[in-house]
Amino acid sequence: MSLSQRLSEIEANMLAIISKYKEELDLATTHEHKVADEYAQVYAKNEARGRVIDSLHREAMMWMDRFALTLNGSQDLPRLLAKAKAMTDVYSAPEEIHGLLIYCQHMIDLMTHIIRNC
Repeated sequence: MSLSQRLSEIEANMLAIISKYKEELDLATTHEHKVADEYAQVYAKNEARGRVIDSLHREAMMWMDRFALTLNGSQDLPRLLAKAKAMTDVYSAPEEIHGLLIYCQHMIDLMTHIIRNC
């Protein structure tokens, strides 16, 4: 085999190797872009979720503050609830009304606990 033929063979092998690595590099680059896109989507979803959670937290704090003002500013809410309970005993209200009043008392107790422990 002549030197020229050997050089042509080496050149062909080198071009094949370069082509193979170029394909692998293209695959790696495509995969890298796909991973980056997936990361960007996850990051965007987490950011959006965080904004929703922050918004809900602000809303809950606003309502808790309003409830605290109502509860701490006067005893109207507990007094009105006690009055409603007394009326249901006197006028034999339906069971649904008793359930509603029990739920209201539970919510007042819960909010009082939250306000005192925040």
